[in-house]
Amino acid sequence: MEITSSAMLRPAYSVPHRLSGEKVPLTVFDRASLDIFVPSMLAYPAPAPSNGALKDGLRRAVAAYPHLAGRLALDLRGRRYIHVNDEGVLLIEAAVGVYLADVLVDGRMDARVDDLYPAIPVENIGAALLQIKLNRYRCGGLVVGISSHHHAAAGHSMGLFFTTWASAVREGKDFIAPTPFLDRATTAVPRSTPKPVFDHRSVEFTDACFGKSYAVVPMDRIRNFTVHFTADFIANLKARVGVGVDVRCSTFQCLLAHVWKKITAARDLNPEGFTKVRVAVNCRSRANPPVPMDFCGNMVLWAFPRLQVRELLNWSHGSVVGAIRDAVARIDDEYIQSFVDYGAVADAGGEELVATAADAGTMFCPDLEVDSWLGFRFHELDFGTGAPSAFVPPDLPIEGLMIFVPSRMAKGGVDLFMAIAEEHVASFEQICYSLD
Repeated sequence: MEITSSAMLRPAYSVPHRLSGEKVPLTVFDRASLDIFVPSMLAYPAPAPSNGALKDGLRRAVAAYPHLAGRLALDLRGRRYIHVNDEGVLLIEAAVGVYLADVLVDGRMDARVDDLYPAIPVENIGAALLQIKLNRYRCGGLVVGISSHHHAAAGHSMGLFFTTWASAVREGKDFIAPTPFLDRATTAVPRSTPKPVFDHRSVEFTDACFGKSYAVVPMDRIRNFTVHFTADFIANLKARVGVGVDVRCSTFQCLLAHVWKKITAARDLNPEGFTKVRVAVNCRSRANPPVPMDFCGNMVLWAFPRLQVRELLNWSHGSVVGAIRDAVARIDDEYIQSFVDYGAVADAGGEELVATAADAGTMFCPDLEVDSWLGFRFHELDFGTGAPSAFVPPDLPIEGLMIFVPSRMAKGGVDLFMAIAEEHVASFEQICYSLD
């Protein structure tokens, strides 16, 4: 691989942006999210769009999402904010002297994926919040490597941005980017007298003095792999879940219930013990008043369905879905307001908020953490030459972490990217498609 250029691309504003120069404090939702750059990759066979078209479209798209062209900085109290200073997006171009088909096998790269997206900065303060690498292969194929900081925007927001970028490339200079909802402050307004009523100190945040509650192991004990669920399998699973259930069951809830049962069986856990799942919940429509779905930022909290191992393995799929649904339902407007109030009380008291985010190498067993990317539509991003041939995730660094994404292989299917302990992989693969 040869790096052919590296530059900052500034937004192409048609008119000056109203947020230009603003110092936007991180909300309590931002501070509860992961303090990391999140990498991902999209592969496009030849003929792929030109680098010039991609860069021109990127400058127009970022103009509608000015936070992504800013930088994290520290105020006088040492607290982070986003400086919307228009310094730009890091854009790296690279030439790769092999054919894309030789290294892309069954939707996975048969090569080091770390080289395909910009190197993760050692220090987040001052680094470009959005970094993109265009890897052009000998055949003309392209892998777009993307790295974005979670404090700037969560997956839902980045999905909207990528859709805007693809549209800007396809439609050219006549494209007018839709303006997302950008007012971060209105998403986290405490009551006049903040009254947190839930225990956010031990759920979304933690006391750094107490350390982590999970073990950290060498990375070679954690195995990454992909499981493909066909549309027929999902239909059969939903039919089984729906027996005796009067409410609609989402694809995500049904698959999570199934995988939770199977990974618990593969782990061969003590039947008297307990297992829980940390489930990401989009709070935009759950807040009061609701926040527009095109809000660019972070507005995610977590539900924690928890069952005894014996119950989980013996219950029907429908009953497990019910436990997941009940836990998610508890993340309502009252809980969200309590969380916002907690952030205000902590700030007033000078309390340091430390998110309960796992470190690389964390072993979640007997628990799990799951994100649903089923609504992000990465597999449909068309820059003008068709949808990607693959959405390539990086290796997940945490045992028990799972991500559901729409499958690029077949319409209606779902791919599960997951990381579990090496010693549990064979058992899980033997039973993951059984509905018994």
